[in-house]
Amino acid sequence: MAKFDLHLHSNNSDGSASVHELVEEVKKNGIKIFALTDHDTVAGIKEAERLITDEIQFIKGVELTCKAKDVKCHILGYNIDADNKDLKKLIDLGKKLRKQKLETRIKYLKNVWNIELSQEELNWLYSRQSVVKTHLANILVNRGLANNNIEAMKKYLDECETGNTKFDGEIAIQTIDKAGGTPIWAHPLGGEGEKHLSEEEFIPNLETMINCGIKGLECYYSRYTQKEAEFLVHIAKQYNLLITGGSDWHGTNKDIPIGLLSADGLDIDSSLISVNKM
Repeated sequence: MAKFDLHLHSNNSDGSASVHELVEEVKKNGIKIFALTDHDTVAGIKEAERLITDEIQFIKGVELTCKAKDVKCHILGYNIDADNKDLKKLIDLGKKLRKQKLETRIKYLKNVWNIELSQEELNWLYSRQSVVKTHLANILVNRGLANNNIEAMKKYLDECETGNTKFDGEIAIQTIDKAGGTPIWAHPLGGEGEKHLSEEEFIPNLETMINCGIKGLECYYSRYTQKEAEFLVHIAKQYNLLITGGSDWHGTNKDIPIGLLSADGLDIDSSLISVNKM
């Protein structure tokens, strides 16, 4: 199988690169199959479709921020119809939820840290297709209040209580299905900066996600060791789930190279990847 990366973000959500810059990175790094999976938005899909060439396979994607029962999770939707009315309705709801979360964090910065954002900074935040904590963190870095966005989030934002602004996981999975897509559980052992689940902790969550309708697991991931990836592949086979992989590339907003699918350089068995089954 050709080189692939099924988890990439543009500046339509919390990546640093425009869609054009992202596609150029894909080409430069010899990636032949890629997915654009911005958080809670499909705004970049049509532009990406215009930019790709015949030798590159583009998978239209999205990453929905969810809570399925008691499991906090991110759900990737692959091969979606970006014009589907149910998906558009869910994304519009997501914009409202993210606006609520943003306003809570802006008040928190002012009340707790005495940091008041300028009108220019506010205008930039509200202009985003999908505004996330990283955007606020980047403003704090630009002000010289932290060395990087990870440090800024930990110091100034992580203690802010924003309430539940996540999608219902079961509804998100059903919506991806209605949009003709395939729902995949992103970084199921834990994402960026999160403690990775043990095998014992993971199985009950997996059963919840299967009951909600998940169809596959992101087994290969830039922060997962060979042991973790092999465990997830084994579980996916055991439960007859699809197997995918992606870097979770965010450009300069994370120190993850495009195309990186493991934390320790394992050799990916690309024959297991389920691109043609999604």
